[in-house]
Amino acid sequence: MIRRAVASLVLCLILLCAGIYLGGHPSALPGFLRDPLVGDQDTRVVNEAIDTVNDTYYRKIPKKDLANKAIAGIVSSLDDRFSNYFDPKSYAKFQLQQSGEFAGIGVQITHAAGGLRIVEVYDGSPAKRAKLALGDVIVGVNGQSLRDKSSDAAVALIQGHIGTDVKLTVSRDGKRRDVTLQRDTISVPAVTSSTRTIKGKKYAVVRLDQFSSGAHGELDAALRKALKGGAKGIVFDLRDNPGGLVTEAQLVASAFLSDGKIVTTKGRSVPSKTLSAVGDPIAPKTPLVVLVDRNSASAAEIVAGALQDRKRATLVGTRTFGKGVFQEVLELSNGGALDITAGQYFLPSGRNLGGAGVSTGSGLTPDVAAADNPKTPKVDEGLDKALDVLAAKA
Repeated sequence: MIRRAVASLVLCLILLCAGIYLGGHPSALPGFLRDPLVGDQDTRVVNEAIDTVNDTYYRKIPKKDLANKAIAGIVSSLDDRFSNYFDPKSYAKFQLQQSGEFAGIGVQITHAAGGLRIVEVYDGSPAKRAKLALGDVIVGVNGQSLRDKSSDAAVALIQGHIGTDVKLTVSRDGKRRDVTLQRDTISVPAVTSSTRTIKGKKYAVVRLDQFSSGAHGELDAALRKALKGGAKGIVFDLRDNPGGLVTEAQLVASAFLSDGKIVTTKGRSVPSKTLSAVGDPIAPKTPLVVLVDRNSASAAEIVAGALQDRKRATLVGTRTFGKGVFQEVLELSNGGALDITAGQYFLPSGRNLGGAGVSTGSGLTPDVAAADNPKTPKVDEGLDKALDVLAAKA
């Protein structure tokens, strides 16, 4: 009896070890077992390739690294600059970025050819101390070129642990330089506001920098304060706003709309959904001008387009970016996530702002054209025009 029990235990251990090995080496399974246990032929080939490289390549590469590179390669093959794969470390950084608080260098950026263009430098930040300036283009991070990286992936490289260094390669007027900064905690206010007086009347200028989580709450507070202070009209500045959360776009637009459609999303694997105004609006009838430019994209275009379609606001500025698709963040079992283009969005009039597939589209055309002159950095021609338009309405 004892011998039989010992033999059974040894057999169980052998089977367990064999199962563990075959689980990590599915190509070693016979065909009649591999087919039902491992999945379809395409999945088996991918696992076989990873397994073969892990076993045969002249230097050892961890399987998780090979899997990460395989997933990144799949996403890269989509030829979609809006889709991205976050490995576990990058995904943790991305989540901090979406929360509005992270360890970084203190700049607001937008996509540019070859990297990231700086559109704002926050006071007291590492970037301010390093004398980075508006218009500088970050083209490399720690020796890695940003040319073929998505904006999210590039930002993830810049962010990191508090107190750690990051080396940036910065281009200014065609000249490149390397600068090393120490990352610090950056808490970015989504909303800033001010008041302008024209011919004895007060007007509020409310700027929204990004559609991060909770941005609508900051906007609501700023609008209430402005109206309580006697503002007769509002310039809502969405210039250089790269977008963010679609749910925030719905709530932001709801501050100016009593009811009705804001945006409809449609995708192949996601159900069609229409988002409408919710709650009690803060400023449903106050004269409104929305200020946009070429860097107003995604959620910023949803809000500006909905307010234009619904005849709620006058758009002033330049043509917007033209992003008519949305992404879904799908978490993976390894702690990473896929940020994948899942569908298109359509404004209340039915128009889509994108091009063919994920190509840049026509964007929004302002009702009144206005562009800043880069040679006059102390004068904001776009804002001045928006205030003129608002004063004529209020």
